[in-house]
Amino acid sequence: MRTLLLALALLSPIGQLDASIQQAVQAHRAGWLEGPMRAATDIGKPAVVTGTLLGIAVLDAAEGVPLARVALVTAAMVNLVVEVIKRTTNRTRPDGEHKRSNASFPSSHAANAFALAVLFARRWPRGSAVFLAGALLVAMSRVYLNRHFASDAVAGALLGAGLALAVARAMRWRVVAPAVGAGSTSGGSRA
Repeated sequence: MRTLLLALALLSPIGQLDASIQQAVQAHRAGWLEGPMRAATDIGKPAVVTGTLLGIAVLDAAEGVPLARVALVTAAMVNLVVEVIKRTTNRTRPDGEHKRSNASFPSSHAANAFALAVLFARRWPRGSAVFLAGALLVAMSRVYLNRHFASDAVAGALLGAGLALAVARAMRWRVVAPAVGAGSTSGGSRA
């Protein structure tokens, strides 16, 4: 019982910060942002992600198939862990929806977006800022649309990024370095 009380005491400031951020964001919603924020959220739809990975597998001869393989395993792990945590925490969403199967904590959109951003950044380092900015936009859209608290998005982002790195390491996925003077990647990688 003491441990539970201590945990609640430590989480109280986070809950207060979440409430403050939610109130500020919702008070400043603007009509012109609704469409872009909904579009950012839709980037995480399974059909979009699957299509993107299929395109990468087909178009990137050097690394497409290994990257798609690692990304699919990562997505499976991320979604499994997220669902277990959601059902365990059973946190009510900021918009009031309360379903154990679709709890607020953590944000699966943020977890998946950051997992893919990390993997894409490993493959295409020059695009790292763009990939991470895109993942951040997805996470922010969830807070803006009042579907998640800020801590849900932050936890999801950390979880997704961490699992992406862990899966890439476990699968021994190494991006093949460009051939010297060739300007393109060659050869395959282990996955």
